[in-house]
Amino acid sequence: MALTVVVNPTAGRGRAARLLPDVERALTSQGVEYRVRPTSGPEDIGRFVAEARDEGAERVAVMGGDGTVHAAVQPLVGSATALAIIPTGTGDDNARTFGIPLGDIAAAVELALTGAILDVDLGRVECVETDEYFLGVLSTGFDSLVNERANQMRWPTGKARYLVAILAELRTFRPVPYRAELDDREVGGSAMLVAVGNGPSYGGGMRVCPDAQPFDGLLDVTWLGGVPTRTFLRVFPSVFTGKHVESPYVATGRARRIVLDAPGQVAYADGERIGNLPIEIQAVPSALKVVGAVG
Repeated sequence: MALTVVVNPTAGRGRAARLLPDVERALTSQGVEYRVRPTSGPEDIGRFVAEARDEGAERVAVMGGDGTVHAAVQPLVGSATALAIIPTGTGDDNARTFGIPLGDIAAAVELALTGAILDVDLGRVECVETDEYFLGVLSTGFDSLVNERANQMRWPTGKARYLVAILAELRTFRPVPYRAELDDREVGGSAMLVAVGNGPSYGGGMRVCPDAQPFDGLLDVTWLGGVPTRTFLRVFPSVFTGKHVESPYVATGRARRIVLDAPGQVAYADGERIGNLPIEIQAVPSALKVVGAVG
């Protein structure tokens, strides 16, 4: 098997670049022919993955985090080429979803070479700015505005930047009036955040849509209603276990088609900026092939 390995050197604050020699050693020990394609931006990721697809590759591997995966998904929609994830990012939530080992490069490479090829669903999101697909979670509201704020900051760096952004956003954020359509049902009301999950988690293990499965042809919705900041701070940490859905302030739903609109809000999916609301999201069954250990 000849394998193309598309590497985002900046993923995980340089972790992908540091771990590339380990990946190459693991591939060499398996007797695998391979080529490494380092990238300098999302356009390179999509282009290199598309080249492997056009060459008829059964699998193409990507080294990086959820943002790298997001870029790699786009040219593989409807393709016979399977996406193999070697997780070297910060969150790696899509890798978690498919049982790909975290923190064990040799095991991740082994799975990329021999793991089952799964037919999985995608979410398709359309808005004024874009029309694209996501594999994991789309979020709007508080957490997306934290991302917006952090992306505009030059200091501090790393996780500290997001901590500062969270604290700053908490001082100004207020519940937002949302309007939504879930298939033929219309709902509305104030919310702190609304998330749509093809997979269960984002942000490095936050199980915001804990029952979402990328195999059922449906999208899960988690709606945290408008609450005081102190209540939000009490409820939100339970997202790491998925217990937040038991709170009386949280509503959940499931649909094939979802429309979301709220003033001044922006959507992020797989950790990447999508665009301003309103947005329309549709479940696209069996749209992608992924190498994984679960199904």
